[in-house]
Amino acid sequence: MVAATSNFRFFTGLALSGMLLALAGCQSNSGDVLNVQDKQAASGEKVLASELNAYCPTLTLREGTAYFNTYARGGQDDASKIVYQASIGEVTRDCKRANGQLTMNVAAAGRIVPGPQGTAGTITMPIRVVVTRGSNVLYSQLHQHKVQVSDTTSATQFVFNDGNVTVPEPSARDYQVFVGYDEGPPKPKAADKPRPVARKKAPARTAQQPAPAAPAAQQQPATTSASDIPR
Repeated sequence: MVAATSNFRFFTGLALSGMLLALAGCQSNSGDVLNVQDKQAASGEKVLASELNAYCPTLTLREGTAYFNTYARGGQDDASKIVYQASIGEVTRDCKRANGQLTMNVAAAGRIVPGPQGTAGTITMPIRVVVTRGSNVLYSQLHQHKVQVSDTTSATQFVFNDGNVTVPEPSARDYQVFVGYDEGPPKPKAADKPRPVARKKAPARTAQQPAPAAPAAQQQPATTSASDIPR
């Protein structure tokens, strides 16, 4: 068993754009036209000029979600107990339109470095993809991305992609796409858990005094905003 946190900063500036584009088959912000032309040559399909200039929302690596660390049991925040340290260094996306829908292939590339407690095996990393329009969340999906680590003496590179990010076709350039590690809210410590409150027993009712009907439960509106997505 291991415990994970993304508070520890270890990596900066990964140059993995070449591997990302080759393996994920996505477009970078600076190479959209070139990539589309390559696809046209490979498939023989005609690409319209309007498709080359189509709006594709900006993809951002969300602040505080670029790093993910795993510790041996009981070694939280202890550098000597690190099992592995993972980071995302490059992100990109590709957009397509059909039937009033915008579908994106969102990709991220990074690497995993074994720590002092590192062992060979399968690493599972929680990676979330989110699409927002203002404060509204249009898409949110948490993936448990698995990577096989066989060499504990060097870094293992990986590429993640979610190829089915589908949202309504935008009518304005107001969509934003985020990707990053998401471990969910921190688990409360034992000292932080609320103490149980002693409740007084209600006096027994007689047969002539029926219990009042419980008030109808109020329905809460099923809305989701960007603030609901863990950072």
